[in-house]
Amino acid sequence: MAEVVVGAVLLRRLIGRRAALDRPEQVSGMLVAIGIATAISATVGTASMLLGGVIEASEIPKFWRTWWLGDTAGGLVVVPLMLAWAPDPAAAWRRVRSWDGLFLVAFVTALAFVSVSGTGPVTYMVFPALIWAAFRYGPPGATVAIAITALVTIGATAHQTGAFFRQPIDHRTLSTQIYIVIGALTTLFLSALVAERERSAEALAEAQRREGERAIEERHRIARDLHDSVSQALFSTALHTRTAEKALGNDRGESSGQVRESLGAITQLTRAAQAEMRAFIFELRRDALELGLVAALAQQASTLSGPSGLTIDVEGPDSPLAVDLRTEEELFAIGREALSNVAKHAAASSATVRVEAHLERVSLEVSDDGRGFDDTADCPGHYGLESMRTRAADIGGDLTVGSTLGVGTVVRVEVPVESAAGSDGG
Repeated sequence: MAEVVVGAVLLRRLIGRRAALDRPEQVSGMLVAIGIATAISATVGTASMLLGGVIEASEIPKFWRTWWLGDTAGGLVVVPLMLAWAPDPAAAWRRVRSWDGLFLVAFVTALAFVSVSGTGPVTYMVFPALIWAAFRYGPPGATVAIAITALVTIGATAHQTGAFFRQPIDHRTLSTQIYIVIGALTTLFLSALVAERERSAEALAEAQRREGERAIEERHRIARDLHDSVSQALFSTALHTRTAEKALGNDRGESSGQVRESLGAITQLTRAAQAEMRAFIFELRRDALELGLVAALAQQASTLSGPSGLTIDVEGPDSPLAVDLRTEEELFAIGREALSNVAKHAAASSATVRVEAHLERVSLEVSDDGRGFDDTADCPGHYGLESMRTRAADIGGDLTVGSTLGVGTVVRVEVPVESAAGSDGG
């Protein structure tokens, strides 16, 4: 009785009250607790047998070892099974309740029987089944596999069959005990490592999700700050400039024309800065892409078309595109950069954004009727074009730029569907 109390106290202190044996240190703590408790039991039992005249003093080491290994082997079968299943039997049962689980029971039973009853060197054939149980089902499945293996091994040996029974009487019990202990420890430590790896993967995924949420919140905060400060200041500047222009309309002095011209230039610059600021704020609010690429490009176009009088038409399917988030973000960035170039450099009156979803590819095209440029000449310093090409290459796409002087420019990017659907989100 004393050894049971000691074992319970040690288990509670070393591995906690609700340990699920899903950490290697928990398995180690359980092993220490079982080892100490069974050592106490073996010592008390051996002393009792010695005092009762059942054994001689020369037999103490062998008797103590046999008692201790027997109790330890039993503890390594029963205690892990209780720890893995007792806290939440329903959850443990859900993990192994499947056709795979039934196959596991049959597979372990068959290999355990072959391992201990065969005449050839197949004693450890059951270990692949134990390893599979540890990897596939974690501690609940591993402890069941250990229990099955132990029962089959003990049953075969007790019925005078198997590799262990054919050994000399002095080695028979020792071999059976060591076999069970090694199988149990190997399976328990492996299942704990697998469970720890799964938990680490889940924690990493949760950390990435939280990091993404914090990044979105930070972008929203910056967008609000820009809107409340810089954007409002620009609006006030434009308002005061228009007021000054009206006041100068009543002044017929020669200097008023120059002042009026300067104020007009300030107005244009302020409107352009407001457009840039709106575009920047929209870029920070990346979650707008949840509405879809076409809707995001339409909203981006609305921030650019007002100040310059540029008309931008956005065409595309209303249904979601078969692309992942990263591909959609890169396509949006390419379209945004192309529209920005149209508004800044093309001197165009109209532009068209066209998104098409085909069976094998997704395409984005931005065309304008602006001044165009010589697309055969080297254009040093055109970082926008380089940025678009780099973004297209990152998602496995192909970007082409065609332009004719006095006619306009067409920017087109195509992404294969298999690349679009399988791009990594990192």
